[in-house]
Amino acid sequence: MTLALLSGFSDARAQGAFGGGPLHIAARLVAESDAPRAGATTGIAFAMTPEKGWHGYWENPGDAGLGMTVQWTLPKGVSVGPLRYPVPETLVIAGLMNHVYEGPHAILSTLTLAPGIAPGTTLPIRAKANWLACTDKVCVPQSGDLALDLVAGDGDVPASKRSMFDAWRTRLPRPLGSEAIYNVKDGRLRLSVPFPASARASEVHLFPLAEGFARYAAPQTVTRQGDRLLVETEAAQPAKGGAVQAVLRTGDHVGFLLTARPGAVEGAAGGGQAGAILAALGGALLGGLLLNIMPCVFPILGLKAMKLAKAGGDERTVRREALAYAAGIILTCLALGGVLLALRAAGGAVGWAFQLQDPRIILALLLLVVAIAFNLAGLFELRAYGGGEGLAGKGGLAGAFWTGALVAFVATPCTGPFMAAAMGAALLLPLAAALAIFAGLGLGLALPFLLLAYIPALRRRLPKPGAWMGRFQKILSVPMFLTAIGLAWLLGQQRGVPGMTIGILSALALALLLWWLGSRQHSGRSGGWIAALTALALLAGAAFALPASAPAAAEKSDEAVRFDVAKLGELRARKKPVFLYFTADWCLTCKANEAAAIDRTEVRDAFRRAGVTVMVGDWTNADPAITRFLESQGRSGVPLYLWYAPGGEAQTLPQLLTPATLTALVR
Repeated sequence: MTLALLSGFSDARAQGAFGGGPLHIAARLVAESDAPRAGATTGIAFAMTPEKGWHGYWENPGDAGLGMTVQWTLPKGVSVGPLRYPVPETLVIAGLMNHVYEGPHAILSTLTLAPGIAPGTTLPIRAKANWLACTDKVCVPQSGDLALDLVAGDGDVPASKRSMFDAWRTRLPRPLGSEAIYNVKDGRLRLSVPFPASARASEVHLFPLAEGFARYAAPQTVTRQGDRLLVETEAAQPAKGGAVQAVLRTGDHVGFLLTARPGAVEGAAGGGQAGAILAALGGALLGGLLLNIMPCVFPILGLKAMKLAKAGGDERTVRREALAYAAGIILTCLALGGVLLALRAAGGAVGWAFQLQDPRIILALLLLVVAIAFNLAGLFELRAYGGGEGLAGKGGLAGAFWTGALVAFVATPCTGPFMAAAMGAALLLPLAAALAIFAGLGLGLALPFLLLAYIPALRRRLPKPGAWMGRFQKILSVPMFLTAIGLAWLLGQQRGVPGMTIGILSALALALLLWWLGSRQHSGRSGGWIAALTALALLAGAAFALPASAPAAAEKSDEAVRFDVAKLGELRARKKPVFLYFTADWCLTCKANEAAAIDRTEVRDAFRRAGVTVMVGDWTNADPAITRFLESQGRSGVPLYLWYAPGGEAQTLPQLLTPATLTALVR
């Protein structure tokens, strides 16, 4: 294959890739300063823009492909440094690992001017470049003669160029600083990399710079061992000794250039991974347990507790009901987790609670919560949620199962305490371990009801059945009505006033339908199927009528800027303090932190005095850039709060904020 690619370059030159043949990856030569200063350096870059479905290659292309080659023609007194490539992506085609770039990227270098060049001297920069453009089926060699005419001057860099080059530089691998250690034994390569335990790492992958170190397509296992990362994979055959260089990716287009030398590597990857799985499973279990206090979950849990009180001492029916309820929760968490992992495997940039970024899902939840609220208020009876049915029998088990499914679906929009690290770890672990973590989240959510069902002493502490239960059920409708109001507001945030209006009108129409059903039930007549089919038709019509696009996003406040990776890199390069937080309108923890801490006057004043830039990433609607950044921090959902001290790395803040926590950052 390499031979065919090399021979293809002559064809590309004959076609004249810039003149006669199609360019599947366009190239521009860009200088950071059009007037570089004598005796100084300036950045220069090949800005590459692939067509959709095409990709270019890293300097070590992997099992197939070719990196860029350049022949420079430079004026006297001007020299150019080596090419510097951004952190690549992985692409497996027919079992071959490719190190590629599937989107716009830049390959950088540095021009150096001799001190004696007189101001005003014209500096013609010429480059004959060859590169390879490929899809998953075909490769086309490309070439071009690229030119720049610079003039020696004062070295001024326009703001637009500085921002552009700063953004490109953020994607270059950074020097690791400390040497890594590697060992090859029985065909296995084990690499120990110094990496602080507090630093985030996700989508970790090792890219060797030279052949003969690791087999590119072999799976890589990554585990943490304190302040080190342990990478284990299949060694190349035959293994080569001596110092080697590689790039270690630790996030989306984020990585480190490392040098590794042979040595003893202690610890076993399997044991480290087992510890990581257990820690993530424990976090998911505790996180699911805490979700029970959400206002859309607690009423249903309270209703289930009343059913247990009515069941008396019938242990068999109580436990069957509890198991059905737990099964509904766990299977729904597994389904959501499985869909999330499948979408990510297919290349989608999605995270936890991805379903709540679809306004049609919000509309369906709004109508469902309205129905539950009116059921709790006594307007009509619904077997799955009503308080008057017995627990025994097929209908009771089915109702418990679907009640659990609903609880799981509406209770998982936010990653609260303990959940954040667990959900982030689930995206890095093998499939079976990741699904176990999602199941652990469901088990934690179902745990209170399971404890009540399987520990009679706890159940005996429940109040005795009586008239109070009817009043309590109506009280439980209040948080459900508040949840419905919140969902209507969220629909407005996602689709503007027209979307909120459609949601409210649909809810009113459903209320009339349920009033009709309740009046028939009170007179001993049926009508459930008619109401159910009409409600589904109402949902379908309302979903079809929703606006197709979101309203124009407004800035969070006069003092906040919208999240942008390039802007963040620019602020950090200027050593500006930055408070960056990610939120969503459907995230209760996010809204609580904003009201209790972030939007407080004393916090805003403290940030203003210290010159802190507040940057907000709004994840209410799907945003691949935010999703990728969250993944680079080891997270799969919101909230996430980061503090960048001047010239420092990101500090992850707690998920429950106070004004004192934030003001202490600038003292």
